[in-house]
Amino acid sequence: MRYYLDTNMLVFILLHHSDDIHYGVADLLADYANTFHTSSVALSELLFLHKIGKVETPFPNVKELLGGINQAGIEIVYFNKYHFNTYQNLQIVNGHKDMNDHAIIAQAISDKIPLISSDHVFQHYIPQGLDFVFNKR
Repeated sequence: MRYYLDTNMLVFILLHHSDDIHYGVADLLADYANTFHTSSVALSELLFLHKIGKVETPFPNVKELLGGINQAGIEIVYFNKYHFNTYQNLQIVNGHKDMNDHAIIAQAISDKIPLISSDHVFQHYIPQGLDFVFNKR
């Protein structure tokens, strides 16, 4: 099965924070029958968080980060015009003002691929078509 990984999951995987990955999600990650994708939006968010000092990574530049993602077997899917259409129609949940999250959610809905995240607010987008796997920390 295919899965999208949210930004927080990228951090846990790339920085080997296995304690932050729920055993059910760890089982999905260990299953070689599964493939994992991330949005170009999540990469942009990760780079921004690194720049402002919110997330420390061992990757000194974009080339190294892309190498780490490739080494982890994660495919990058670029945000496109179909994702924008879903993004435009996404009904925003009260108090959820993170535009990166909205784009990542819209991308997962558009591509009909389950999204794995530790962000519990994502569950409120299930009625809009999000297939959500919660990584309980």
